[in-house]
Amino acid sequence: MDGLKEMMLKEEKRLQKIQRTLEERLIDVPEGTLRIFESKNQIQYIHCTQNANESGNKLSYIKKADRNMANQLAQKSYDQKVQKIVSRRLKQFDRLVEEYEDNEIDNIFERMHPNRQRLVEPVEKMWDQKVLEWKNVPYIGKEFENGIPEIYTKKGERVRSKSEKILADTFCDLGIEYKYECPIKLNGYGIVYPDFTILRKRDGEEVYWEHDGRMDDPKYAEKAIRKINNYISNGLFPGDRLIVSFESSGVVIRDSVIKMMIDKYL
Repeated sequence: MDGLKEMMLKEEKRLQKIQRTLEERLIDVPEGTLRIFESKNQIQYIHCTQNANESGNKLSYIKKADRNMANQLAQKSYDQKVQKIVSRRLKQFDRLVEEYEDNEIDNIFERMHPNRQRLVEPVEKMWDQKVLEWKNVPYIGKEFENGIPEIYTKKGERVRSKSEKILADTFCDLGIEYKYECPIKLNGYGIVYPDFTILRKRDGEEVYWEHDGRMDDPKYAEKAIRKINNYISNGLFPGDRLIVSFESSGVVIRDSVIKMMIDKYL
């Protein structure tokens, strides 16, 4: 699965941070454990320590004035349990991250000599084949009205704005295949034409990119918000399978922002 190793590395870093926090918190903690009893609707806190001279444990009632001791013992118990889980998971991640390789099954086929590839049927379709089949599914996009400027991308496709051209050309430069204004149906709204539809390599899901370029126009902004809400009503959430970028007459989208969004979501 593409991107899984990166996700595991992020989780490993999160666990390492937690581990460092726990190590600091467990440096200077009181000995023993906490027992809690409830009697006659009153809670009693008992400090349980090992008896050095006799077998068994020594139990000491924690007075209300010493209630901070109960807090420290409870915190210690929690931290130790979390530390045990984190330590176990980090050992697992160390081994898995070292061994795991994204697309390792695809790579076996791709590294074969072409003459041998012709004799083998992969267990799954290769990503390039999936994209090609997806790209070749015919569709009818939205028509262009007469009299509007003609703007073309590097691939020779006509788009409606300079910003859409920037987006399309960035996709092209990065080798990301897309469909321009491929129609989909949103229940409760009707047919919409997302500016770009992209097949995400990480999980094979279709992702829709809407660029709203006139957000300082009240009527345009209201329509854009209504459409985004209907995407959400249909289970397509911003940051997941819906990517939304914005502009106004005074604020234009930058190449660096586009590339950051591609890196984050695609």
